[in-house]
Amino acid sequence: MVKASVFLMLVLTVLVFMGLRWRERRTTTALPGPRLGWIARQRAQADRWVTAAAIAAVGTTVLLGGLHWLRVWQG
Repeated sequence: MVKASVFLMLVLTVLVFMGLRWRERRTTTALPGPRLGWIARQRAQADRWVTAAAIAAVGTTVLLGGLHWLRVWQG
């Protein structure tokens, strides 16, 4: 069960990261601004990964917790 939850969290993290990157690119193309330096780009990407991991952790907890409670209520 632990391996499955870690795999689920990893998959969710990558999917959320891709969604955050897509959303950021879609919103920033409308407003051209100054190009970011290398350090600023790396910091933005690290922030995106941390945000994705946090969202995936909450999603995994809710999903697996809900499945657990369904099993408890069934008997």
